[in-house]
Amino acid sequence: MPNAPLSASHQAAQNRRALVLFSGGQDSATCLAWALQHFEHVETVGFAYGQRHAIELECRNTLRHGLTKQNPLWAKKLGEDHMIDLASLGALSDTALTRDAEISMGENGLPNTFVPGRNLIFLTFAAALAFRRSLRHIVTGVCETDYSGYPDCRDDTIKALQVALNLGMEQRFVLHTPLMWINKAQTWQLCHELGGDSLVDIIRHESHSCYKGERSHEHPWGFGCGDCPACALRAEGWRHYQEGL
Repeated sequence: MPNAPLSASHQAAQNRRALVLFSGGQDSATCLAWALQHFEHVETVGFAYGQRHAIELECRNTLRHGLTKQNPLWAKKLGEDHMIDLASLGALSDTALTRDAEISMGENGLPNTFVPGRNLIFLTFAAALAFRRSLRHIVTGVCETDYSGYPDCRDDTIKALQVALNLGMEQRFVLHTPLMWINKAQTWQLCHELGGDSLVDIIRHESHSCYKGERSHEHPWGFGCGDCPACALRAEGWRHYQEGL
């Protein structure tokens, strides 16, 4: 039998609740601030999948705490954090993001940091969690404007997955991608619009993007090796953001 229709009050409550895919990186931290600005209750979920840069997961609590200090209203809205173990994804993958290997381009035109199915799996698990937690809105930091070329970051992929999740779970989830059509400089600008210089400083110092998990050297744009594609994107975005100030 189909699910019983939700009451109007239950539907209204769901419309104010969101789940953010929160890795501990710049993009997901910006998305968390965006969600806290737009929704009444926000929970976060992270994924441990054997990533080479697992140090990003250690940044999550610091960032969550920093954002609650940033804005008292955000502190009231920030709810539970969830961590999901997806070690099997790392075991299946043979990529530079899940093993110690030189980062390079593959014959298929994709960088060998691409983990096949990663965002599809993340969003499916996030939707299952959102189903249980009565969270209608799911926020992810994927982007196809200024990114590494991953096909599961594309707008068409996200739209198709939203349809599949809603059909498969008999729900009306909304997948939000606030960074989809902006570049890294504009992501820094969005961060500033959401929380001013203090939020920019929190995300610059406490978030982690480097694929190699390097946090021993601090650059003007944050910690990282300075050589991998993630560091290059972040550094270039920071430079353009500073030039635009």
